[in-house]
Amino acid sequence: MVELLRLPRNAFQPGRDSLNMKQRSIELLAPARNLECGIEAVNHGADAVYIGASRFGARSSAGNTVEDIARLVEYAHVFRVRVYVTVNTILKDDELVDTERLIWQLYRVGVDALIVQDVALLDMDLPPIPLHASTQMDNRTLEKVGWLSGLGFQQVVLARELSVEEINRIHQVCPVPLEVFVHGALCVSFSGQCYVSQHCFGRSANRGECAQFCRLKFDMVDSDGRVIEQGRHLLSLKDMNRSGELEELLDAGVSSFKIEGRLKDVSYVKNVTAYYRRRLDEILKRRPEFRRASSGEARLLFEPCVEKSFNRGFTRYYLHGRTRDVLSPDTPKSIGERVGTVKEVRKDCLVVSGVSRFANGDGLCFFDEQRRLQGFRINRGENNRLYLTDMPAVKPHTVLYRNFDQDFERMLSRPSAERKMKASWCLAEVPAGYVLTLTDEDGVRATRFFESVHEEARTSQADRIRSQLMKTGNTPFLVTGVELRLSGERFIPSSLLAEWRRTLIESLLVARRVNYPYSYRNLPTEFTRLQEKKIKELPEGTNPRLTYLANVMNRKAEEVYRRMGAVSVEPALECREPSGAVLMFCKHCLRYTMGWCPRQNREQSPFREPYYLVAADGRRFRLVFDCRNCQMKVVADE
Repeated sequence: MVELLRLPRNAFQPGRDSLNMKQRSIELLAPARNLECGIEAVNHGADAVYIGASRFGARSSAGNTVEDIARLVEYAHVFRVRVYVTVNTILKDDELVDTERLIWQLYRVGVDALIVQDVALLDMDLPPIPLHASTQMDNRTLEKVGWLSGLGFQQVVLARELSVEEINRIHQVCPVPLEVFVHGALCVSFSGQCYVSQHCFGRSANRGECAQFCRLKFDMVDSDGRVIEQGRHLLSLKDMNRSGELEELLDAGVSSFKIEGRLKDVSYVKNVTAYYRRRLDEILKRRPEFRRASSGEARLLFEPCVEKSFNRGFTRYYLHGRTRDVLSPDTPKSIGERVGTVKEVRKDCLVVSGVSRFANGDGLCFFDEQRRLQGFRINRGENNRLYLTDMPAVKPHTVLYRNFDQDFERMLSRPSAERKMKASWCLAEVPAGYVLTLTDEDGVRATRFFESVHEEARTSQADRIRSQLMKTGNTPFLVTGVELRLSGERFIPSSLLAEWRRTLIESLLVARRVNYPYSYRNLPTEFTRLQEKKIKELPEGTNPRLTYLANVMNRKAEEVYRRMGAVSVEPALECREPSGAVLMFCKHCLRYTMGWCPRQNREQSPFREPYYLVAADGRRFRLVFDCRNCQMKVVADE
C-alpha cells in the first residue's frame, strides 16, 4: 500500500524514552467467542479479552449482544481485566449510522477499547473510547505504525509476518504499545490484503465473511501443464506457537500478547490462556521492569497443554526469518498431539510404543501412505493396547496423533480454574465499637465503623476472629493477613463477624468499580495536524494515489484519506469487479518451499514459470513471485 504521508525524520521519539515508565505493563489478550468464553478467559488468567459485537466484527459468526458484553465487562473489571470489542470490518455508507450507534452503546456499558479497521471511524461522532488499529489495517512498516500512532490509535496490532528485529525497530521509533499474535491459526495472506474469498464466493474477508479459500486442496502446475504437486493444501499454514519466544518478544518491545481464536470453543480458551499465563508469569517473576496488566492470580485445577487443543502442527512463523516449517500441506484439520507409533497390529487391537496414557473414547489420527489424514476412536484402552470397534488400515511404525483427549476434555468441561485477588483485614477497636478495613492488592480499600459494646472474653479470641475473617467463599478475594488492634481479649459473636465481613467485601467490590482505571481516546498529535495544514504545499507528485488495497468502501473513509493528502482513491474490491487484481499477498512462498528460491537456494526448478494453482472446481490462479519484496502474489487467471 502506498504510504499516506511523507514522514519527517523527527516525527517520532524513540518508544522507550517516550513511554518513560518504570515498569512496562504486559497484557495477555485472550479471545472470546461468547460470554462464557470471555468469563473463562478471565478465570484462567487473561489481562484483557477481545470479543465481537452483534455486527461489524471480522468474524461474522462470532457476534454477541451488547447485554452479554456488558455482563462480561462487569465481571472482568473486578480483576481490572480490560474488554476490547472488534469493529474491524470495512463499512458501507448505509452502515455508518448503525456503527456509530453501536459504539455509543458499547461505551456506555464500559468497554475499554475498540479494535477497528475502517478509517471512517476517525471522522465520526464517537465517544472518547480508545481505538486500537486492527491487524486488518496491514500494519507491517514503521511508517504505517507511526502514522497510526500520530492519528491517536492507542495500540497497534502488528502483522503476523514480522520478525523480532522488525518489531524492535518499530518499537524503538513509534511511541505506541505494540500487540502481536503469539498463538493460533494463521492467514496465508497479509491480513486485510486478501480478496480471493470475495472474488470466488462473493464473501469478503474484510467484512468478516472469509470462506477459508486457503484451506482448500490445489494442484500446482507449470506453464506447460506439467503437475508439480497434486491435491495438496498448498496455502494452508500450520498454527502459530511462540510460547518459547515470549521473553524475546518482551525485549523487542511487545506489550500485548494475543491469542487467536474467536471461533474456538471454551475448552480451547481455557487451556491456551492458562498455558500462556503460566509461561508469562515465569518471566515476569524475574523481570521487575515488567508488570502484569491486571489483578488476581488464576489458580488452575488442571495442567495446561496446548498440544491437546485444536492445532495443525506448530510454527514460529518467520519470527527469525524464513523457515520451511510453516506449511501444513496434508490437511487443514487438527492433528493434536503426537502420542506414539504403532508397534504391532493385531486382530482386535493396536499395540502402541510410547509413554502416553489412553482413555476410552480418545480420538486418534494418522497419515496413510497417500498422506491422507485418517481417524478412529478408542473403544477401550489398556496400557499400550488400544481395542477398536473398527480396525483402521494402519501399518506398524505409523505415527499416531491424539486430536481428542477424552479425560482432558472432561476435566475442562467442569470448573477448571478460579481467580483470586489478595486482600488483608484490619480490625481496630475504637471507643464506641470497631472499625473494620479490607484492603486489596491494588491498594483499594473499604472501611466501615460498627457500633458495638466491648465485651470482655476470658480466653484468647484472636484465632477465632482471624478464622472468621479469613473465610471468603466464592468471592474474588483471598485473605493473606488479618491484623487485630484490640486493647484486650474481646468477644465478638461469629454471626456478627460474618455480617461485617460480607458488608466489607460488597463495599470493596463497589470501590473497585468506582476506582476502575478507564482510558480515554488520544487526540491526533501536533505532528498530524501540521501535516494536514501543509499537505497542499508539498511538491508536485508527492501526494499518493490509493489503490483498492486501502479498502475504502464508504465516502467518509475517502474524505479522511483525501484530507491526509490522497489525490485519488480507488474503491475497495468489494465495490467492483476485481478483474486482474492481485487477490492474495503472501510471505509464504511456494518457490521457496520447493527449494527453488533464486536468492536463498541454489537448486534450479525443472519446471517452467509461471506456475498455477488449480482448484478442484477448475479455477486457475497464477503465482507471481515478487523477489524484491520477498512475496508471493496470487492472481486469478482470467
